[in-house]
Amino acid sequence: MLLDEATWKEIESYLADSRAIVMPIGSVEQHGPMGLMGTDAMCAEVIARRAGELGGFLVGPTLALGMAQSHLAFPGTISLKPSTLMAVVQDVVSSLSNSGFEQIVFLNGHGGNIATVMTAFGEIHAHRSVQQDPDNLELALKSWFDLPGIRKLLADMYPSGHGSHATPSEIAITQHIFPHTTKHAELDPQTAPDGGFSDAHDFRRRYPDGRKGADSSLANPEDGAKLLEAAAKALVQEMTKYSKN
Repeated sequence: MLLDEATWKEIESYLADSRAIVMPIGSVEQHGPMGLMGTDAMCAEVIARRAGELGGFLVGPTLALGMAQSHLAFPGTISLKPSTLMAVVQDVVSSLSNSGFEQIVFLNGHGGNIATVMTAFGEIHAHRSVQQDPDNLELALKSWFDLPGIRKLLADMYPSGHGSHATPSEIAITQHIFPHTTKHAELDPQTAPDGGFSDAHDFRRRYPDGRKGADSSLANPEDGAKLLEAAAKALVQEMTKYSKN
């Protein structure tokens, strides 16, 4: 069930059986010459929705904007400050907790969100500890690419050229779910360099076409379909850890 396509009465009925919900979270940022700006949000959303179909749990609306400051030197990137993203996560959790949800799992599609979201969780738990609220709130952040079995699948699919940004895996998922948006581009070099960086301008200087360690041309919709299904099934298994009423 999708929260934004349900009525409040349907949500109330759902809560009588389960207090768990998945919230997809991603980013709108450059993904190289072949990747869509909304890749991270799209991947998180489609995996969460497929898992919700398979597992019968509620999926909330996607938090499409994330912490993407390192990509701001590329046109089109939209980034929230860490403090803004923390406030959004805190407000979302507060609203859902007020409704009666006790297990709130954020399915993440963007590595840059991890530190900020985890810090928001820390602030939430610190506040609840001081307020002596009942210890009945479980918060989790799960990146789809770190779900059980997915790293092994990625290594099998892409022995080389996967990289860490504008990866063939995430682009493959978007090619599968939105085939009409598939892009083609000449890549030079074929596999982008990898390494560290400081700010957005340094990122653009080191990785001028936006890719980081990746050969995006390895992406194909068939891989995307396999990754989507594998990640969705892995998320269903993870959700079994959260108790029902």
